[in-house]
Amino acid sequence: MSAQPDVAQEFDHAESNILRQPAPVWAVAFACVVAFMGLGLVDPILPAISAQLHATKAQTELLFTSYMLVTGCMMVFTGFISTRIGPKYTLLSGLALIIVFSFLAGRSHSVGQIVGFRGGWGLGNAMFIATALSVIVSAARGTAASAIILYEAALGLGISVGPLLGGTLGEHSWRYPFYGVATLMAIGFVAVLLFLRGVPKPAHRASITAPFRALGHLSLLTLGLTSLFYNFGFFTLLGYGPYPLHMSAIGIGYTYFGWGILLAFTSVFVAPWLAEKFGILPVMYTMLALFALDLLVMGLSVHSRLTLVICIILAGAFLGVNNTVITTAVMQAAPVERPTASAAYSFVRFVGGAVAPWLAGKLSDAVGPAMPFFIGCLGVAVAIMVLWMGRNHLRHIQYVAH
Repeated sequence: MSAQPDVAQEFDHAESNILRQPAPVWAVAFACVVAFMGLGLVDPILPAISAQLHATKAQTELLFTSYMLVTGCMMVFTGFISTRIGPKYTLLSGLALIIVFSFLAGRSHSVGQIVGFRGGWGLGNAMFIATALSVIVSAARGTAASAIILYEAALGLGISVGPLLGGTLGEHSWRYPFYGVATLMAIGFVAVLLFLRGVPKPAHRASITAPFRALGHLSLLTLGLTSLFYNFGFFTLLGYGPYPLHMSAIGIGYTYFGWGILLAFTSVFVAPWLAEKFGILPVMYTMLALFALDLLVMGLSVHSRLTLVICIILAGAFLGVNNTVITTAVMQAAPVERPTASAAYSFVRFVGGAVAPWLAGKLSDAVGPAMPFFIGCLGVAVAIMVLWMGRNHLRHIQYVAH
């Protein structure tokens, strides 16, 4: 099977089509926004959960670990499931699981219960997110690039709004953000149920082993390992960052809202321009180096709240650009279908990166509040080395625009 064409070639035509979409696309896009809220939703309430449920930082960080571990493992099987029951029912199944487990997380009475329910949440999240992109691309009007921009916009909006919603609701109780997600996801469930029509099952059934076989391509494996180590920095910032801020839930929420807004803006508008002008790999090297430097400054200035706030928000720019260019690279990396490449890549980065939040909590308690940022910086530095060592396998990856 030949490699998929570079969707970046179509970005010049994307803006004229992105807003003129049928109801099924908007229904899935709305559900995407809410699904991605779950990534940063718990940020502002982590200190409150830790204090009120008498849990250590490491125990509380398992909320991220269980979520990412289950999401990564489940990504491998989503293609197998969706090609048998169809995209619509895969989406609805994922949404139903998120509704149930987010509600149960809000009803929990121990950190262990929340950790378990977040794992169930990750199961639903994997089923939904892995299918949503292919549904949007197949149902959207216009080019594939316009559909992917819409998906990236939903991702960025969800990541930015999640901490703000978590902080606002978390001011009253740490339980309310979980109930909020369950309510919004229920609305998304109804929207998908009513409006998503006409998306057929794929022509052939996907194999469970396809993502693992895809990792035999060293180009895709290089990008997966790069993202694995990069996630040590990403999830240290996202999962551990709220603790040294020593702020209220709403204060943490606004800080990460600024981070998410910058991430969303740069991923949609800045990343394509930089990649076209300088090339995908040079941009990745630069963004990873800037992010590593950002984490280093956070470690050196861990007792300065203002510095931490500035560094967290600024990191959104580096992460937004890097996320978009590495996703573009993954789509070109190996001669396999896009869903298979995405599943293989997501499996490596999520399963491997799942240890980062837990490790950050352990290091903070055992060594000091600055150490997690230093280890995150080291992880990103290793990601740069992995990318450089595998550069010969990535020479075919280019950003080409009309």
